Amino acid sequence: MDTREQISGLHTEPDRDLKTTTSHGHEHGVDDYDYMKAVNAYRKTFASKQDVLDFTPDPAVKEMLLYMTEKGISTPFDRFDSQKPQCGYGLSGICCKNCNMGPCKITKKSPKGVCGADENIIVSRNVLRAIAGGTAAHGIHAREVILALKFAAQGKLDLPILGENVLREVAPKLGVEDSEKKGLKELAIEVADILLDDLSRTSPDEYRLLNGFAPEERKKVWKEMDVLPISAYHEVFEALHRSNEATDGDWKNIMKQFTRCGLTFFFSTVLAPALATDILFGLPQRKMSRVNVGALEKGYVNIAVHGHLPVLVSKIIELGRTDEFIQLAQSKGAKGIKFYGICCTGLSSMYRYGDVVPLSNSVGAELVLGTGALDCWVADIQDVFPGIMEVAKCFKTTVITTSDSARLIGAEHYAYDHHHSNVADTDKIARKIMNRAIESYADRRDIEVHIPKYEVNAQVGFTSQNISATFGGFAPIAKAIKEGKILGIVNLVGCTNPRVIYERAVYDITKKLIANNILILTNGCASFPMLKMGLCDASASKLAGEGLREFIEAKGLPPVWHVGECVDNTRSVEVFGGVAGIFNQEMKDMPFAMSSPEWANEKGVGASYCFRLIGINTFHCVYPPVAGAPTVAAAIYNSKELGATMNVDPDPMALADKIIADLKAKRAKLGWSVEAVEA
Repeated sequence: MDTREQISGLHTEPDRDLKTTTSHGHEHGVDDYDYMKAVNAYRKTFASKQDVLDFTPDPAVKEMLLYMTEKGISTPFDRFDSQKPQCGYGLSGICCKNCNMGPCKITKKSPKGVCGADENIIVSRNVLRAIAGGTAAHGIHAREVILALKFAAQGKLDLPILGENVLREVAPKLGVEDSEKKGLKELAIEVADILLDDLSRTSPDEYRLLNGFAPEERKKVWKEMDVLPISAYHEVFEALHRSNEATDGDWKNIMKQFTRCGLTFFFSTVLAPALATDILFGLPQRKMSRVNVGALEKGYVNIAVHGHLPVLVSKIIELGRTDEFIQLAQSKGAKGIKFYGICCTGLSSMYRYGDVVPLSNSVGAELVLGTGALDCWVADIQDVFPGIMEVAKCFKTTVITTSDSARLIGAEHYAYDHHHSNVADTDKIARKIMNRAIESYADRRDIEVHIPKYEVNAQVGFTSQNISATFGGFAPIAKAIKEGKILGIVNLVGCTNPRVIYERAVYDITKKLIANNILILTNGCASFPMLKMGLCDASASKLAGEGLREFIEAKGLPPVWHVGECVDNTRSVEVFGGVAGIFNQEMKDMPFAMSSPEWANEKGVGASYCFRLIGINTFHCVYPPVAGAPTVAAAIYNSKELGATMNVDPDPMALADKIIADLKAKRAKLGWSVEAVEA
């Protein structure tokens, strides 16, 4: 068996008998730590900048990479190449730096760390800290938007509550008594307090989000596993505690905490902010949007919004559309004001406020800055690389940070303070930002602008509600699935990652799946290649298999339904649940799957695990750092208790085949045809 087969076998076939005994008496998947050779073989497959230039699906990315290379400006792809070869111990997860006796690494010579921790303890601690980090990241997003909802209801924040229908639907599920008799603001405060309590309680009590929204079958599974959580804050606190030096020395117990963190990630840091956002800003409306850097326009005050928080951004966009600021911009020689979106703030703005053009995910942000067309870059929390500051300096783009959690050296800072004592100043902060953006436009008239001429249209803003309205309920979708016109539904999401050719894996997998009559739901960073390459436009129906094509063309829909930002995985779960409910089946038994081909950050660990928690298999092109502990790896890749698997293959086409095979296997168990029915 060659090294590539070793790592593939270890990760994608966890039940396979690979165990041998090493010279130090421990069981491993490959003798004498040959899994390190397997890791080395895997990292040799990592993409290079030249690979991106040769194979990127987006011609605008290629043009901007060549342009920035000519200018001598580095990008994430240059920096990724300069990091090679990446540390094999880190890639396999067997490096521990949780105390100052280390860092320790597991080798044949040193099979245990200084404290006596073996590879299973070290790897499980590391993945626990990763999911805790991801939970904290999404948890801050949750806290901010839930507080904004409460502040708006209290009158501290001058924003209207637009989603009363969502609020009144959610409140009874959270156990609010007599919710129909309560006024809008009173009810919003009570719901916000429940969401905050689930996020942060320290005393064991009812987890109301989990109890109100989780399937009964899953609640029983989680109770039997003894993994029901107390709160997100507590489980992150506990995760960091038990992964500390000389604390929890049982890898199985550590992984039990991994599952508790995963559940709080699901309910308090994905579902909760999604609900709070919909209550505060109302449900998105389906609409058309221009996409990609070709939509940038010279002569305007061009403002990019980047990150994850919609609150301050909503006020900035509102002010930017007033006569007051449009006239101010025109007085400086501009035609007007335009807004553009990076990452999830851009996606949220796009489908709530309209005419906010999505340009890129976080990895490609520096390429967008390199156009020289942006006057002001407004960043909030998460997925904002420090590297943007060097590019911004080259083009005199003003970067403004707006969160106390996320500052950048050299950026200007207009933000809520750490205690939110100035939340009533939201309008003033937004005005400062708008004035600064217009000043920046006036100061940048000598800057060279290079805009690649690539632009497409996309249909965005899908929700379970407007999908149901379009079809008169979920029954027609369910019927098409049972008949085989739609083979299944895949939620294809996540980050992008230089380890694989930038955006290529997402694009290639999507094309292959829709050609095989598989309907795609998408959100977050992974949605950008689908947006930019036209897969979210109805014209892409020509790429779909005959059955899927007939189904979507009847309603003028694309084969990829864009449901929003990364916390909007909840919308995909709602669609899964709506379809499964027609058959009175659990979601886990339906031909559904989740894929995050290019996942990169710690939130990606939690995002995929959420779907395995509800019994849905997940598929990826990037391995998690667990190869050094095959026992722990087997538990992650094939959770018998959850009844779900994590499947990895660096080859996107091979991964797509595995997704198709998985959906067919689910169909076979239901007694449905495994071959798509042609229209």
